Amino acid sequence: MSELKTNKISTNDQNNVAIDNALGLKSYDTTARDALTSVAGDTIYNTTTSKVEFYNGSAWQQTGADTFSIEYLVLAGGGGGGGNYTGTNGYVNGGGGGAGGYRNSYASETSGGNNSTEPTFKANKSVNYTVTVGGGGTGALTVDATSAGSDSVFSTIISLRGGGGGGWGTIGGSGGSRGGHGAGSGNDSNQYFFLASQGSDGGISAGSLNRSGGGGGGASAAGGSGGNTTTGGNGGNGLASNITDASGSAITRAGGGGGSGYSTGGTGGTGGGGNGGSGAGSSTAASDNTGSGGGGSSAATTAGANGGSGVVILRWATADATIGATRTGLTDGDVQTDGSDSYIVFTAGTGTITFS
Repeated sequence: MSELKTNKISTNDQNNVAIDNALGLKSYDTTARDALTSVAGDTIYNTTTSKVEFYNGSAWQQTGADTFSIEYLVLAGGGGGGGNYTGTNGYVNGGGGGAGGYRNSYASETSGGNNSTEPTFKANKSVNYTVTVGGGGTGALTVDATSAGSDSVFSTIISLRGGGGGGWGTIGGSGGSRGGHGAGSGNDSNQYFFLASQGSDGGISAGSLNRSGGGGGGASAAGGSGGNTTTGGNGGNGLASNITDASGSAITRAGGGGGSGYSTGGTGGTGGGGNGGSGAGSSTAASDNTGSGGGGSSAATTAGANGGSGVVILRWATADATIGATRTGLTDGDVQTDGSDSYIVFTAGTGTITFS
């Protein structure tokens, strides 16, 4: 039988019960709570979750505002590499694709463009949030509508597509990171841009010979220069994150694609960037779900390689929320746990998610 112990109960002027000291609720951990025979309206303090909870007749619910924090890594699709659209003598070299915009709010890790960690996302339960995983850009002869990657989205968090690599005489395309300049383009940096809060600039191709393409920008570094040398510019390096494994090995993503070279192709940036072609050699595509740029092409009338698709990763305290099982239109690896946290990795598609 329950027992109420008190020194004094009195009424205030509004005839409500008044208590002189703080009200101390009975405390249980989650295991002990679940062993109770509860009825609707029962209220306790849960020492496992450090929250006041009440029983609604079928399940225990937390009181107060139904909000919680989500840490995220939102990475857009990388740009495709540029190629040689003139075919003049072959070996007229394209720039590497730029990495997709990189936005990270996990722990104290670096975000794109070597910026500070972004704030966590304050989520509400039972609200639909949009998730879109951007695809990689298609390798092209020169910058066009298909060579840029696609944006990735989590609610209001938008990461900008990676810029396509420039072809002969064309500078790299706009993006979270910009694509590398194609050979013969000079150093015109005004037509297209990169987003400093998400990535880096593409490498130039300048000088009297202009033989080699610049590397695509990466999440942490600009692409290397091509130009008078016979070696394509290296792609800018990406950034590493432990968002899926707090105590394990970090995964690096968002490297720029290497520019193609008259004799030697540039190396793709760390994190999955594709290598640039050399002479008549082939360039290589970026790795999937890294948001990296594809390598530039050097072969006559040959497009560069494709950029890598992006990724959206969400992480939250397991005790705070549960993600809904219905995630139509999205591809993911289901909910995983790491210590006291849960996380989910979305690798393709667009759709909505909700938490409870």
